Amino acid sequence: MKPDDVEAVIESGLEDADATVTHARDKHDDDHLAATVVSPSFEGLPLVQQHQQVYDALGDHMTTDIHALELSTYTPEEYEDLE
Repeated sequence: MKPDDVEAVIESGLEDADATVTHARDKHDDDHLAATVVSPSFEGLPLVQQHQQVYDALGDHMTTDIHALELSTYTPEEYEDLE
């Protein structure tokens, strides 16, 4: 699955999400992806539940199309603080 396709699936499955997906660094195949997802739906949730929301948005793609996903999740405010 191409990074752009993964972005589209995440963004369509999470309300107001902004996803950036790339091939993971230092990996030698296209099945290892890295995603940064910013969404207000993460507000007040622990990291595990934030990641679960992304996995739920990806559904069966996590078992059929994506071998590995390095995941970083942020609320919009948290993401602004990074910049």
